Amino acid sequence: MAISGLSVALVATLACCSCLVRLSQCAGGGAGQNYTSMFSFGDSLTDTGNLLVSSPLSFTIVGRFPYGMTYFHRPTGRCSDGRLVVDFLAQAFGLPLLQPYLQSKGKDLRQGVNFAVGGATAMGPPFFEGIGASDKLWTNLSLSVQLDWFEKLKPSLCNSPKNCKEYFSKSLFLVGEIGGNDYNYAFFKGKSLDDAKSYVPTVATAIIDATERLIKGGAMHLVVPGNLPMGCSSAYLTLHPGKNSSDYDSVGCLKTYNEFAQRHNAMVQQKLQGLRRKYPQARIMYADYYGAAMSFAKNPKQFGFKHGPLKTCCGGGGPYNFNPKTSCGVRGSSVCEDPSAYANWDGVHLTEAAYHAIADSILHGPYTSPRLL
Repeated sequence: MAISGLSVALVATLACCSCLVRLSQCAGGGAGQNYTSMFSFGDSLTDTGNLLVSSPLSFTIVGRFPYGMTYFHRPTGRCSDGRLVVDFLAQAFGLPLLQPYLQSKGKDLRQGVNFAVGGATAMGPPFFEGIGASDKLWTNLSLSVQLDWFEKLKPSLCNSPKNCKEYFSKSLFLVGEIGGNDYNYAFFKGKSLDDAKSYVPTVATAIIDATERLIKGGAMHLVVPGNLPMGCSSAYLTLHPGKNSSDYDSVGCLKTYNEFAQRHNAMVQQKLQGLRRKYPQARIMYADYYGAAMSFAKNPKQFGFKHGPLKTCCGGGGPYNFNPKTSCGVRGSSVCEDPSAYANWDGVHLTEAAYHAIADSILHGPYTSPRLL
């Protein structure tokens, strides 16, 4: 099960990881919600620029065109052609796009900030030392470090228990997506699916512990996303092709890796139930990124993805337009003319259009439990 021959460009890419209702319809909060601030934690699916200034490694690829081509018209450190789910959520609630914490010095952060870092993990470095994969880590800015940043910031947001209670009663906390890199690093080191399955309870517990830490710190409204269907990632499809047709589902995704993602998501949901019983005063919501993504994977044309869900917009050739030696942003790769016609951006991360669809689904569809709006 080893993923071998990964170039620096692929590592950089991996580190970064027609909607039914328009988000603008709920600007200002919608359905009685009036969040006045938003705080986000996670990895490259949520990072809005922290990776660019945090890593000593060569991750400048996410700071190059065509990253950011669609909305910002320049690279911002987001691992997409444009906005991410966190951006659409902020806009839906009438909030500014979240500043990356490591680039926010001297700025007013009372409306929120983003602590997510591309390549980040739910587990800290000791876990990867224990499984012999510490050499694969791209950053040590794990979820616990991100929460430490939040604790450091808190005194500038509210200056007394009473003020903090009032302030956080109107704040939304997005705890992830995170956990995917914990498994990626294990696979990069050659661990099998069975090995990775044994890590699921530990990784899920780290996410729950982080959520509980935020609740103890005053958080009242929390969204905890599950992992995306990794079996639909063109990186996995390219590096771990199935041996026969029975290894693929009707969409063309790898069954075993999608089943693995579902195992992780089920464990997170199970543990969230315990957290809800322990803290009935908190509103703890599970966001089913997997289900939302599979909805357009199964019906891509309904969402405007005329090129299907698996082929990348930006890549270097091959059956899925994914080449680990010529990944997006590297010389020899090319980018499609219309990213909105693709769900897959660079082989690991999605296009702005796909993230928009996920955001719509968790805001207005059946993919958040309990409902966000």
